[in-house]
Amino acid sequence: METSLFNPLSPRCPLNVRISSALATQAKALKINISQELESHLAQVIAERKRQDWLEENQSAMEVYNQRIERDGLFNDGERHF
Repeated sequence: METSLFNPLSPRCPLNVRISSALATQAKALKINISQELESHLAQVIAERKRQDWLEENQSAMEVYNQRIERDGLFNDGERHF
């Protein structure tokens, strides 16, 4: 189950962002809500960064676990019949 990084109903804070005027013009012509798109994409970037950070922080533990499984097998190896 994936948890949301932010509450879309939470209060907004003003933020100045500089983008290409060509992009801004095209977004306006296409009726794209820049704030909404930025928020959505930023949430994805944050989620990916947190995933990468978690993997880096837990890499050694996963390696140790995998080595133990290779050495000792799974707890129910003797019980499986398939």
